Amino acid sequence: MAGLDHYKMAMDPALVKLGNMTTNRYKYFRWTKRTAGVTLIYAVIVPGIIGTLAYWNDGLWDFRAKRKGDIIRER
Repeated sequence: MAGLDHYKMAMDPALVKLGNMTTNRYKYFRWTKRTAGVTLIYAVIVPGIIGTLAYWNDGLWDFRAKRKGDIIRER
């Protein structure tokens, strides 16, 4: 046991390739119809839907200080 280098590990080629790909992704990115659509969905549409639902339900539900038999809905 003494004198062995236990801290050295063999690098997995697939993990090295994945690391290099994620590090250099910005160099090879191109705007295509698909990437523009995905960006639009995740940057505009999904937050818009969540914001609209939050606006409609703002103040509608009150979960604090309710007792048995009280209704949850305020309006």
